[in-house]
Amino acid sequence: MNRFVPILLVIALAAGWAAAQQQHGPMSVSTAVQSTPGGTGFGSGAVGPIGNGDLLEMSVFDTPELSGKLRVSNTGEVNLPLVGTLHVAGMKSEEAAAVIRQKFIDGNYLKDPQVTVFIAEYATQNVSVMGEVKSPGIYPAFGTHRLLDYLSAAQGLTPLAGARITVTHAAHPDKPELVRVAAGATPKPENNPEVFPGDTVYVERTGVIFVVGDVVRPGGFPMDHDGQLSILQAIALAQGTTPTSAKSSAKLIRTTAQGHQEIPVNLNKLLHSKSTDLAMQDNDILFIPSSAAKGAIRTVQQVIPVAASAAIYRIP
Repeated sequence: MNRFVPILLVIALAAGWAAAQQQHGPMSVSTAVQSTPGGTGFGSGAVGPIGNGDLLEMSVFDTPELSGKLRVSNTGEVNLPLVGTLHVAGMKSEEAAAVIRQKFIDGNYLKDPQVTVFIAEYATQNVSVMGEVKSPGIYPAFGTHRLLDYLSAAQGLTPLAGARITVTHAAHPDKPELVRVAAGATPKPENNPEVFPGDTVYVERTGVIFVVGDVVRPGGFPMDHDGQLSILQAIALAQGTTPTSAKSSAKLIRTTAQGHQEIPVNLNKLLHSKSTDLAMQDNDILFIPSSAAKGAIRTVQQVIPVAASAAIYRIP
C-alpha cells in the first residue's frame, strides 16, 4: 500500500529540500508540458530546450514534499531531492520529466511516480534577428514561435537577402540549423523551424550584379536564389538596351585579387545565339556603352563610380 521506500526517510529528506526551494519566489509560467498516464512526463506541448539559468517547476503527483522549483546552474545541472545533481540543459521538459521519474524508480524512492516539468522562466527571453532584414534587433520570445514569425517581426527581408538563413540554437550553438528559402514559393514546414528563447537568426546577403550604360533601367540586381545570373538575364532585368547602345562593345568588369578585369562582350552575337552566355559573379559590372560620342562613359574609372551609386532593384 505504501508508495514510499522507506517512507519516513523520503518525507524527512524531501521536506528539508522543499523548504530550501521557497527562496526562488513566485513562479512565472510561460509553457507547460503535462505528463501522460503512467507518469512518463511526455506531452504534446511544444517548448524550447532547457537552458542554463532557466527556472523549472517540478511536480510529483500526490507527493508535494518532492515538488518544487529547480534553478538550472551555469553548468546545466539541477539539484534534485534524494537523487542529487542531474544534467538537464538541452533536454525538452518532457525528456527531463522522464529522466527524473526513472531516477526516483532506480533509487527505490518511488514505485510509479507521475512527474511533470514546467519551464517556469527562461533565463534568456529574447531572440536576435540579424543580417538582411529591414529591422534587425532583439525581439521578445514568449510562447512557441517559428522562423517566419520573427522575420515578420523584423519587417521582412531587404532586397539583398539571400536564400540561406542560419538559426543558431542557444542549447546547441555548435550545431547551427541552415534553412533555404525560395522566392515566391510557399514555405515548407522544414523551412520554417521553431525558434526558441536565446536563439539567433541570421539572414545572409545575396550576391549583387550591376548593369550600367545604355540600358533602359540601369542599376544593381540581386542574384537569384541559386547564385546564378547570366549576362542575358542581367540585360532583361535592366529592361533591355536603348537604340543608341553599342552592343558589340559591351564589357564585363570583374573584381579579382589582381584588380579589375575587363572581359569583352558582344551582345549582338549573344542575342543571336552565336556566342556563349556567361555566368556573372557577385559584384560584376556589365557596361553597355553608347554609340553617341558626346557625354558617353567609356573607361573603367568612369564606370565603377556609376555602378557604386546605382539603385538596387529586388527581383520580383
